[in-house]
Amino acid sequence: MVTLFSSSNVDAELEANNIHSILEASGIPSMVVGASVIPSLEFQVQVPRDQKEEAEKVLAEAQAAGPDAAAEAEAATE
Repeated sequence: MVTLFSSSNVDAELEANNIHSILEASGIPSMVVGASVIPSLEFQVQVPRDQKEEAEKVLAEAQAAGPDAAAEAEAATE
């Protein structure tokens, strides 16, 4: 596993979980590494080394599409 995302910002856990969800929905296995009990520590999202490039592409597409696309996708599954 290699690190795709890393942050120690206040919202790092939330962002890491969002990234994890996007990747999992795209069929890319990932895991969140970090301790909720010590939120000042870093959170990471890790993916298999051979899927890092695809994961970066999926995240770039999600960021380009923005929050409206996320809401649209969620509404389509309801």
